[in-house]
Amino acid sequence: MNTFINSPKIRLRVVGITEGVSLLILVLVGVPLKHMANYPNVVQLMGPIHGLLFVLYVLTIIQAKTEYDWPLGKTLLAILASFIPGGTFYADYTIFRHLRALPEQP
Repeated sequence: MNTFINSPKIRLRVVGITEGVSLLILVLVGVPLKHMANYPNVVQLMGPIHGLLFVLYVLTIIQAKTEYDWPLGKTLLAILASFIPGGTFYADYTIFRHLRALPEQP
């Protein structure tokens, strides 16, 4: 748990993957059930959860921009990835997993 709290890289990867999974559940399960089976419960449950994870993801991206001194383009690409189903997995594969570990601060 301490590693998660102290490591922006791990935090970014976990939040990104979690946000990506919530979007896929919402789009691939919830929306079809709502519109084709008239069963809106999945959307009603996952909508707010995904919204919270999206906000957490954007805040985590802003924190990573500050800590890793990202250029604006990389930051916008990471945020844009959250609007595309599966995009955060791409961002994790191309950007997040290659981040260096930051030195521990006293």
